[in-house]
Amino acid sequence: MAGNSNSGRPKKSNEQELISKLDNIITIDAAIIKLSQLIDEGNFNALKLYMHYRFGQPHKRIEISTQDKEIPLFNIVYKSTEQIEAENQQINK
Repeated sequence: MAGNSNSGRPKKSNEQELISKLDNIITIDAAIIKLSQLIDEGNFNALKLYMHYRFGQPHKRIEISTQDKEIPLFNIVYKSTEQIEAENQQINK
């Protein structure tokens, strides 16, 4: 199936064009004043939408913690040749 050219992250040039259009419509200072008024009215979606389009989404961080001090990535057991031969003899009996 062929890829859709409209899927995924927008091109950087498209983002810059949108930012330029926003800046032509309203300055950052005027937007902050207007957004402040909208927030006072309880309209937080306007602030979220403006910030998202003007500055992009914040980076998501995931922190992982464990109770144990060390967690082995691999459970490797080292055996001598003699141990392996002894185990094989036990299996073949």
